[in-house]
Amino acid sequence: MRPVFAVRDARNYLIGQLFSVFGDSMLWLAMGVWVKMLTGSSSAAGLTMFAFVAGELLAPLCGLVVDRVGRRRLLIVTNLLTGALVLLLLLVHDRSNLWLVYVVMFGYGVSVAMLDAAQSAMLPELLPKELLVSANGFLTVMRQGFRLAAPLLGAGAVVVIGAHWVAVIDAATFAIATLSLVTVRGARNAPAPHGTGDGRERWTTSVLLGIRHVWATPALKRVLIAGAMSLSVFGFAQTALYAVVEKGLGRPPAFVGVLVSAQGLGAIAAGLTAAAVVRRIGEERVATAGFVLYAGGALLLIPPLPAAVAAGAVLCGFAVPWILIPMMTLGQKLTPANLQGRVHAAFNMVGGVPQTISILVGAALTAVLQYRLVLLLMFAVTLAAGVYLGVRSRADRAAAGRAAAAGRAGSERVGEEVRD
Repeated sequence: MRPVFAVRDARNYLIGQLFSVFGDSMLWLAMGVWVKMLTGSSSAAGLTMFAFVAGELLAPLCGLVVDRVGRRRLLIVTNLLTGALVLLLLLVHDRSNLWLVYVVMFGYGVSVAMLDAAQSAMLPELLPKELLVSANGFLTVMRQGFRLAAPLLGAGAVVVIGAHWVAVIDAATFAIATLSLVTVRGARNAPAPHGTGDGRERWTTSVLLGIRHVWATPALKRVLIAGAMSLSVFGFAQTALYAVVEKGLGRPPAFVGVLVSAQGLGAIAAGLTAAAVVRRIGEERVATAGFVLYAGGALLLIPPLPAAVAAGAVLCGFAVPWILIPMMTLGQKLTPANLQGRVHAAFNMVGGVPQTISILVGAALTAVLQYRLVLLLMFAVTLAAGVYLGVRSRADRAAAGRAAAAGRAGSERVGEEVRD
């Protein structure tokens, strides 16, 4: 990370993100707890997360905005508006104002989608390509670390100091992120004024340009397909872990928190190692290893042995950054500046929608099937994703090598003919 932090703009930018991500991690669970306290209804509390996810579904439109506006300016404005939006929670005092919580959470979801796409698009403007994986690794470690503590801290703060103070603290994190962005002098690249350069395309066509670029770029297409395959079963773990704890280990439901913490520790370790491994063997090989490791972790969750289950949780947590960091870095490297936002949004949508659906499917399957069968399905699909990516990337590299060799041979023949 030292070379990344040696770049002044990147250093200031990443430090600001520390505060912003902390606020994001703290708020979502805090709002659910608050709504539960106001209404006594678990369904009402669950709707806060639904409102947040619904806002994130606007990611493709957010990607289009990111590609049409200067990223630094957009990040500053979005952070300021989000901080102001969160302060609307100060107007909520009882269940009669509950609708305002849902409005804020929906807007918060839109904001996160916008900030996520803009942040991913801005990193290539601040850093050379060889440092992108280190920056992505740092952001992943930061998010996983905060995910361990910030949600519980936010939920506890709602009880101890009240939800209004949580909103004020969250708004302050956006203010700090804004100040850090003000100190960023500028970027090397700027998006084209109208996305594709001419501004005449229909907005629906323009929104889909990110997906078209991914589909036309073999390496991005491969990792996207493999990622969508695996994410279609990742959500199964949300319910399966409770069954593992209750039926497999005979422990109380609270023990799930121990396994989630184990996953977080594995994810932090993976984030710290991903950059070095990617530089050594490349993004696609690391992502392939990530899929295989996740499959192994799912398999270890099956035996009713605490040591095996704990190891499986750590392995699953470790695998996820080894999948996501290479995918994110590859997208940044192989995408022109004027499509960065839309490509990132495409990855988020193709990955996020299957994962969200898989949570519901996993809950239904766990209700009608033995949880071990659900875990076996996770193992099979994730392993298939790894095999697909490994085989296809190797075949495409071999084909590219043969084409390059044929090109060199043709050039040599032409040279000989010219000499003759």
